[in-house]
Amino acid sequence: MKIRVRVHAGARLARTEVRGEELHVWVNTPPVDGKANVKVAEVIALLYKLPKSSVRLASGRTSKTKVFDLEGL
Repeated sequence: MKIRVRVHAGARLARTEVRGEELHVWVNTPPVDGKANVKVAEVIALLYKLPKSSVRLASGRTSKTKVFDLEGL
């Protein structure tokens, strides 16, 4: 399953929200060296109750809008 995610890196508070067909994820991790992408993947894994290894960034490595591939749903 693929999900579209809008990432808000460097936020003061971490949270998630669904807006239409897009998941918005706020993380307090800075967008440096892909660290925010790793944190977002961890948040998605917790949200969908999947192992971290089942969440993979499919596209949008440097974009605010990303697509994550979830295995096992």
